[in-house]
Amino acid sequence: MDDSIYTLKRYNKKKKKRSYKLLYLIIIVLSLLICFKKDNTLKDKFKQNFNFAKFNKLYESIFGEFLPEISSNEQEVFNEKLEYKDPKKYKEGVKLSVKNNYLVPVQESGLVVFIGKKEGYGNTIIVQQVNGVDLWYGNINNSNVKLYDYIEKGEILGDTLNNDLYLVYKKEGSTVNYEEYIKS
Repeated sequence: MDDSIYTLKRYNKKKKKRSYKLLYLIIIVLSLLICFKKDNTLKDKFKQNFNFAKFNKLYESIFGEFLPEISSNEQEVFNEKLEYKDPKKYKEGVKLSVKNNYLVPVQESGLVVFIGKKEGYGNTIIVQQVNGVDLWYGNINNSNVKLYDYIEKGEILGDTLNNDLYLVYKKEGSTVNYEEYIKS
């Protein structure tokens, strides 16, 4: 068999699989929307209990990754790591000393599930990360994200109001030790 015909058949097979994955995803979303339209209390419960990380793992275990890995010559423009000094325990998390108006990088990819004020933390953004941990970023001044945005690790979340950054790590509603996620 000619290599170009074999390659074309493989490409068509992958394209067909991707189409089925998209169809399954549309069916799931439409089913949820129909259920929400019939019962508003179900919609509220879903909003409160939805766990992006679990849904993502379930979807990938059943259907695989939606988008294929694409290799290209593109390079990342921005992929920062957290730079800080003097971590101190603060309420449920940690208070980090950072540069004034520090541009805060996203620690792990995930879904923005909260933007607003939290007592003791100021302007706060909560990201439900793909690893199942909810990370609170406190004292954020200018945010680059909107509610329900999917953000990638290393992107800029926003900047700090001054030289303090508050982080709280929670898994399944319980606070976890920040030292497991950041190096002192």
